[in-house]
Amino acid sequence: MSAAARWRSPSASTARCTWKILGKFYIWSPGFGAALPASYMAILIERKSRRGLLTIYMANQATETLFRMAVARGTITPLRHGEVLLFCITAALFMFFFRCKDGLKGFTYSALKFIVGKEEIPTHSFSPEAAFSKTDRKIKPCEKVSQPVNILTLTKKLMDKVCKHGPRHRCCKHYGDNCISYCIKGFIRMFSIGYLIQCCLRIPSTFRHLFTQPSRLLSLFYNKENFQLGAFLGSFVSIYKGTSCFLRWMRNLDDELHALVAGCLAGISMMFYKSTTISMYLASKLVETIYFKGIEAGKVPYFPHADSIIYAISTSICFQAAVMEVQNLRPSYWKFLLRLTKGRFALMNRKALDVFGTEASKYFKDFTPKLDPRYTVVPPELPLELS
Repeated sequence: MSAAARWRSPSASTARCTWKILGKFYIWSPGFGAALPASYMAILIERKSRRGLLTIYMANQATETLFRMAVARGTITPLRHGEVLLFCITAALFMFFFRCKDGLKGFTYSALKFIVGKEEIPTHSFSPEAAFSKTDRKIKPCEKVSQPVNILTLTKKLMDKVCKHGPRHRCCKHYGDNCISYCIKGFIRMFSIGYLIQCCLRIPSTFRHLFTQPSRLLSLFYNKENFQLGAFLGSFVSIYKGTSCFLRWMRNLDDELHALVAGCLAGISMMFYKSTTISMYLASKLVETIYFKGIEAGKVPYFPHADSIIYAISTSICFQAAVMEVQNLRPSYWKFLLRLTKGRFALMNRKALDVFGTEASKYFKDFTPKLDPRYTVVPPELPLELS
């Protein structure tokens, strides 16, 4: 757990006493007003190398929270498959930057290179057509082989023939495969990786119930989510590579603009594995990338301590929702707050906050705190028995 997270909880509890300075409660004071100074102090003690990641994460959380608030108030009408549309736009721009010279750097560049392969980088280090061996095209006289022919040998020969004797455009850099096998191999590779990732994520919960429910071991390998993540990653890569090859055949050249079309079409693959979290995180990362590229170009001003300020504001928005309208907060983040505070965040007297019209006690109807009548303005429902 980060130092900012450990510091934030007690600081927020102390900061709530600001209502004494204000004289009364406002709709923003128990959540936003209390968390703002606490979050800013918390991020200052965090390591500088982690501040950027924490800022993107909390900005992602705050953006989704604000969207949920707007939908609950009827200000915004949610778009069907909106997360898929957002992912299509984000993927198109990311893949365009990936194809451009000096477009992406660091982990983002390495991650995309691993996913789509180095064949899609314009400045490929392999020599052109010389790397494509044409010796395989020569027809050799058939020789009788004394070894027995099995299914595995026939399958291998068939795959070699399909991969090396198919159409490949001169601009394509996958010299060992034709365009069709290039897309199929990309799908199989990333489908396997996605399937294994989802299996690994389910291992802890499965083995925890292994002795009480042995049948759950089969669900580790035959779970629907395993195939969904595999289909998402596999189809993303195959659609991107297939579209790129198709455009090279159509236009007879290799252009960075092809990545815009290919990335956008590949984004449709999220229909297999819809995730607002992935879409929002990648969109936030894209905004950060564009901002820093604007700074490098001298077209966008640099704001010192911007990451700390954005983190403080984003965290305060999430705390405002956690206090006043939990139903609009991402469930995973609410569970994190409960673990962080050992369940104390749910022990607030939210019935007193219903007057602001945010349905603060919507999920806490059965909870009534025991209060000391000496420190309350009105008699409490469950008075604390004094010894």
